[in-house]
Amino acid sequence: METLTTVSEVHSLVKKIKKKGKSIGFVPTMGYLHDGHLSLIRASKNKADVTIASIFVNPSQFAPNEDLNRYPRDLERDKQLLELEGTDYLFNPTDKEIYPDDFQTYINVDRITQKLEGAIRPGHFRGVTTIVSILFNCMQPDYSFFGQKDAQQAAVIEQMVIDLKYAIEVIVCPIRREADGLAMSSRNIFLNKQDRQKALTLHKALTVGVKSFQTGERNSSKLISKMSKVFDEENIQFDYLTIVEATTFSDVDKLTSPGEYYFLTAAKIGVTRLIDNELVQVKS
Repeated sequence: METLTTVSEVHSLVKKIKKKGKSIGFVPTMGYLHDGHLSLIRASKNKADVTIASIFVNPSQFAPNEDLNRYPRDLERDKQLLELEGTDYLFNPTDKEIYPDDFQTYINVDRITQKLEGAIRPGHFRGVTTIVSILFNCMQPDYSFFGQKDAQQAAVIEQMVIDLKYAIEVIVCPIRREADGLAMSSRNIFLNKQDRQKALTLHKALTVGVKSFQTGERNSSKLISKMSKVFDEENIQFDYLTIVEATTFSDVDKLTSPGEYYFLTAAKIGVTRLIDNELVQVKS
């Protein structure tokens, strides 16, 4: 695996790959990789001729009250994991390489970013779409891979790809979970033993909702009420607990129209904020 650190190196590489008529799969990450990230690498290896990963802790997607410096980092470990998966190239730029002092251009997707994570983390999605747009312009990938755990982020990026006419297929891969159901996350490292157990509440609540849906309940309020009780039993306050249409992220009263729906939740466990979701389908 070759590591690149400058945009000019990436431009040169991409030209060579395109000249050979090979397809590019791209996996953007902020590092501190776990099997969720590595499953995206595997998906790219299966789909594309060349797989490029990026590691960049993007300062512009951290809200003012969030500690950018606290985000976990271990570049050497990440490189080893990427090599083991057969990643072809890693792009690991500095902050200045991406955001020079005279940087002035930001990408903002409108409606879908105004709720849930967007409402709680002001400026977060503007930072996400800006960095992903920059990376897309550098990599010119045929495919880009994102995890379902960040479902709203994936939907925002899909909307950006449509609106800005990128010739890129966005592929959203399923959530990877620990054996006990906890969604894999780089931030799980901050959970102490007690909080690690409490963190299971998110998935437990979602599972209650999904099981109720599977046995015929279609009323969103009733489904949310059942899930909410799981949080109440553990004395955990959630940031949100909701059901939305999977593409537009619009609220739904009843899950009756054919399509996909997300059951979504977020909660702070100790000092660590976690998100989780489950995807369900209403068949025609």
